[in-house]
Amino acid sequence: MTDDERMTKSEAQKPGRADDSFRNGGTEWVIREEPEKNRVYDLEERTARFGEAIIDFAKKVPVGPLTQRIINQLVGAGTSVGANYDEADDAVSKKEFLKCIGTCKKEARESKHFLRMAARAVPELKSEARELWLEARALHLIFAKIWRSGREK
Repeated sequence: MTDDERMTKSEAQKPGRADDSFRNGGTEWVIREEPEKNRVYDLEERTARFGEAIIDFAKKVPVGPLTQRIINQLVGAGTSVGANYDEADDAVSKKEFLKCIGTCKKEARESKHFLRMAARAVPELKSEARELWLEARALHLIFAKIWRSGREK
């Protein structure tokens, strides 16, 4: 049993863990006045670009028994975000809209999970997986807010 397997969750989350796939790698955090990228605020376009980026990322992952399942799940979840958003956009009732937005939220969260697994399976793609993970996180937060706001009204 390795040291990682013996650790509790709180011990594993302590800062400075060298093997954590999504830590900042010892670099300093920098606050910028301007964002590094211009964000797309059209969710239809943004979710489509996210799905395309997931497909492009999946093409870079070497095929193997472990990675094939991770990539299949990742591509399924990453491309479903946009498809479910399109379905929500065409919803005929509030109930249907919230159901579809809830599915978008779940698929974005699932994308985060499988990006993390891909980064662990293929460490050389960690920085690209991290960038996609941040976008999946942003989409998850957007859809969570839409879903919560719709349920409150």
